[in-house]
Amino acid sequence: MGNTSNKFSPEVRSRAVRLVLDHEHEYTSRWAAIMSVAAKIGCTAQTLSEWIKRTEIDAGRRAGLPTDAAARLKALERENRELRQANEILRKASAYFAMAELDRRSKT
Repeated sequence: MGNTSNKFSPEVRSRAVRLVLDHEHEYTSRWAAIMSVAAKIGCTAQTLSEWIKRTEIDAGRRAGLPTDAAARLKALERENRELRQANEILRKASAYFAMAELDRRSKT
């Protein structure tokens, strides 16, 4: 997911999605329903379309990575990156101290 604004509460988002899904049969297309509802709540049609897509993915009605799985994957990738950095620091520190030990032994 990209940068999302918290301008709209989860309740407003879910209500807007529900309005589109419940009333899309009253419009010529889903896009027409999205444009109508988006104008009423003050968001862009593209934003509302993304909310609908996310809702359908999370409900299993559309292919994609559900929100909870995406969040877990992101957290694991961050942890993996941090562990790689820590390992690199430890590797460099180990090499530094090994060289210092060799220098100390050669001087005695």
